[in-house]
Amino acid sequence: MKYVIGIGGVTNGGKTTLTNRLIKSLPNCCVVHQDDFFKKPDQIEVGEDGFRQWDVITALDMDAMVNTIRGWSENPVKFAHSHGVNVSPSTEVADPDQQIHILIVEGFLLYNYKPLMDVYNKCYYISIPYEECKRRRSTRQYTVPDPSGLFEGHVWPMYLKHRNEMVESGLDIAYLDGLKSEEGIYSQVYEDIQNTLLNRL
Repeated sequence: MKYVIGIGGVTNGGKTTLTNRLIKSLPNCCVVHQDDFFKKPDQIEVGEDGFRQWDVITALDMDAMVNTIRGWSENPVKFAHSHGVNVSPSTEVADPDQQIHILIVEGFLLYNYKPLMDVYNKCYYISIPYEECKRRRSTRQYTVPDPSGLFEGHVWPMYLKHRNEMVESGLDIAYLDGLKSEEGIYSQVYEDIQNTLLNRL
């Protein structure tokens, strides 16, 4: 059984932290990080706001991301091996179709790209308020440092715009409070996934 989990949300909301916890506790679990598909800085357009447009879908090579997810879907065992993920031996399962393979897709624009809309079995979205998001973002070191005013002038407005689009899309999304403890968020999501998987088996 193949199962795809989306973990989306605001920048610095805790997506990667949650993903890293889940990878360690879910069986045969691989991950695709949307951040790995950013185009090179010289390919990022400068918008009317004067900032390079990092927080829009065109800043990402989404075709490559979709192909990577498709590669997992076509052969999760081969994908796992090529990404250094240990897979439980199929012989332990009477029916190989009963063996669970999980893919976590993690990123800030997961639910705004039509070709990915039907991929997810379960969608999560982490939110935090403006001030907390700004505080966390200011403590992060990025490969391309944030220029002054980027958060207020581009990052947050794009987040609000994309969140509204996502809500209007009608996807069934479970919203998570990013102000809760890391343990609290993890426990909530892990239990939810476990219950869903048990119901599908």
